[in-house]
Parts: sequence; structure tokens; C-alpha cells
Amino acid sequence: MKIEIWSDIMCPFCYIGKRKLEKSIETLPNKDAIEIEWKSYQLNPDLQTDTSQNISDYLSKHKGMSLDQAQQMSQQVTQMAAVEGLEYHMDKAVVANSFRAHVFAHFAKKYGKQLEAEELLFKSYFTEGKNVDDIAVLTGLAAQLGLDENELVRVLENGELDDEVKMDIHEARQIGVQGVPFFVYDRKYAISGAQPNELFVQTLEKALSEWKGGSSLQIVAEQDGPSCGPDGCE
Repeated sequence: MKIEIWSDIMCPFCYIGKRKLEKSIETLPNKDAIEIEWKSYQLNPDLQTDTSQNISDYLSKHKGMSLDQAQQMSQQVTQMAAVEGLEYHMDKAVVANSFRAHVFAHFAKKYGKQLEAEELLFKSYFTEGKNVDDIAVLTGLAAQLGLDENELVRVLENGELDDEVKMDIHEARQIGVQGVPFFVYDRKYAISGAQPNELFVQTLEKALSEWKGGSSLQIVAEQDGPSCGPDGCE
């Protein structure tokens, strides 16, 4: 059974949602039946990379909040991540356009390394404070995965996989994705946001029990969980 996940590297709830999903899958006796595919989504496609700013600075300057409010928000997200065993350093997370990072994920997908690539991208951004728009950073991640660095540079410079990223974003619009993370189970059920762990488990069990039964896409929670959209995170 396939689970598709629309996310953006710069979305703090997407990394948290990733861990929640992984924990729910680990509860299954037949977890090997699950296939995961990551889909690209850009919260701010026009964002200009600026490594002189961290996320709190950016939120303060562009989202109409004080620096204290932005730092408090970052601290809350950091605490939420810690519950899932993740280490966030939001003071190090730099402002970076995520398009190249999505291209890298699609590049890794060609070689069966997409899941590992997504983990490295999130860790690089939220834990290590790396600029995921930097080709040198991305080739370093490719090397960690045993992928051809020169091929990745060519792909990034020639735009060979740009259309794949754009197709994911277009598909998100077609199915009504308003924010990320957005999890689609077997094209039947969807979870919007980093919902409670119990909902991930319940939805996974339900989708598996009806696997290949066929029906229209249904949102399984009445309210969105913590997520990020074009207007910000909440």
C-alpha cells in the first residue's frame, strides 16, 4: 500500500509528521507492505535564499510578528519536535529556497534513495543549519548516499528534473492540498498536518484493511493538525 506525502523541506511540522508516520508504521506486523513516496510542495516558491537570516528573523520581518513572538514560536516547535526524538536548532536554520532540495530528492528517487534523501535534507536544515539551496551542500548529501555528485550537479544546472517537482506541486493543487505535511493513504484517506500519533496509527490500520478497495479521497480528521501553508505555520 502506498502512502504519498506532500511536504516542504522548510516546514518544521513536515519533519515531525515524518516521525509520527514512521512510528505508526513500526506498530504494524506487516510493515513491509507499506511503500512511501515523497511529493514536492513549496510554501514560498519566490523566497530568496539569504543565509544571513535565520527563520526567526525572517518571520519577524515578513510575517508581521515581533522577534520575540517568532522566537517563541520556534521554541514551541522545537519542543514539539523533541517529543518525537528530533533535535531542532531553529536559531541556525537559514532562509533558503527549497526548489533545489526537491530536485535532489527526485534525483535520489531515481536510485531508490528518496527516503534517505528526505531524512538527510530535514536533518541538514533543522538540526545542522545547512543551506539546502547550496549545490555544494546537496552534492555532499549525495556523496553520503553513494550517489554520483557530478551527475547531480548536471541535473541541478540543466533543470533535468525541474518538471517532476512542478508536477508534484500541480498535483497538490488538483487534490486540494492547502498546507503541509499532507499524507495520502492509498488515494483513499488523507491526514492534514502533524496530527496526534494515535490518528496516524488508526488511519494506517483502516487504510490497510481496505487496501485496494477503492473510493474517493477522504480527510480523516475534522480539523487540520499543525501544518504550514503559503501564509505561514500554525
